[in-house]
Amino acid sequence: MFLLFMIDILYPSGELILPYLLRCKGFAVDNHSCILCALHLRQPQLVNNPGKILILMIQEKYMRGIFTLVVIAIVAFILAGTFSCQGDRSMVKKSQAWDLVNKWKIHDPDRPQPPVVNPGPSGPPVPSPSDSIVLFDGKNLSLWEDTKGQPARWKVEDGYMEVVKKTGDIRSKQKFGNCQLHVEWAVPAEVEGEGQDRGNSGVFPMALYEIQVLDCYQNQTYPDGMTAAVYGQYPHLVNACRPRGEWQTYDIIFHRPRFGVDGGLTRPATMTVFHNGILVQDNVELTGPMGHKVRPPYEAHPDKLPLLLQDHGNSVRFCNIWIRELPETNE
Repeated sequence: MFLLFMIDILYPSGELILPYLLRCKGFAVDNHSCILCALHLRQPQLVNNPGKILILMIQEKYMRGIFTLVVIAIVAFILAGTFSCQGDRSMVKKSQAWDLVNKWKIHDPDRPQPPVVNPGPSGPPVPSPSDSIVLFDGKNLSLWEDTKGQPARWKVEDGYMEVVKKTGDIRSKQKFGNCQLHVEWAVPAEVEGEGQDRGNSGVFPMALYEIQVLDCYQNQTYPDGMTAAVYGQYPHLVNACRPRGEWQTYDIIFHRPRFGVDGGLTRPATMTVFHNGILVQDNVELTGPMGHKVRPPYEAHPDKLPLLLQDHGNSVRFCNIWIRELPETNE
């Protein structure tokens, strides 16, 4: 009886197969079921051969089950491959970014210097778009604070803010993720020091990822730490610095990194940078946050964090800072 029960479950057309099982066991059944099964099998000559019909119907059910399993397996394989490719795409990109960055040691002085390009003279401040958030309009630091949440102590005069040595980095009170950022900056006409000790500061989207600020007009240092470098990772494509004392501009397109529910990286951050209107970073994929003499890995963090300006002990000036929030994308 257990066998009859299992076959009835495996074959939905129980009203057809069970009469044949019963007949094989010596029970009397009418020929109506014989005819139905024979027609179902498209073999009417088997009407009077219930044993053969039973075998063929079981075989048909078996083959139908095998075919269904094969189809399910193929579909599952295709879907698994699709999701696997989507899930691994950012990690492939991350690997490619690492390969590009790791061709050179961090802060390698033997790395080739970017070519010099004359960007032309500075112009008037770039007007802020109507949908932008003006973070500094030259009047006060009401939208800024130090990294401890206390009022920013940098100097404000003549429409610009200036780093006050040892007062610390400052950050925006508002937090941002994907953004278009405009920053104007300058170093004093008279500076001392060489290399990294001349007009050093930094612009940090999300307070973690740095575009270097430095006086690299006729001043060489390691390329991944020069003006408009993604610090410690990517040198700028060209050196578009203006002479000391002249205002310079950064226009930055930043897309934040993405993290999965487990905290693992699913997509690295990217940056595009224009220095004085000239493309110097072309949608580069960051290998992680900024580090000095190290390239730290990503760690999961909130979707929005403050913009940070660095106090590196040099009297760097900033003005006309505005930002546009950009929408999230799935690509």
